[in-house]
Amino acid sequence: MLEREEELLNSRQVAIILDVSPDTVNEFARKNLLPGFKKGKQWRFKKKDVSIFTKRQPGTIPVA
Repeated sequence: MLEREEELLNSRQVAIILDVSPDTVNEFARKNLLPGFKKGKQWRFKKKDVSIFTKRQPGTIPVA
């Protein structure tokens, strides 16, 4: 279960952080490049996982 303090982001918020489109963020999630889960029809991402993803990919975001 998610901790109460764990902040969840949607695809649009993650796209702003990564400077890519929301569709690209969703594609990263589908390809298991970025950890995420679906809540209904929308992807959700833990802020901590996005931070780890950006540190792992410094300056180079993979092509979806």
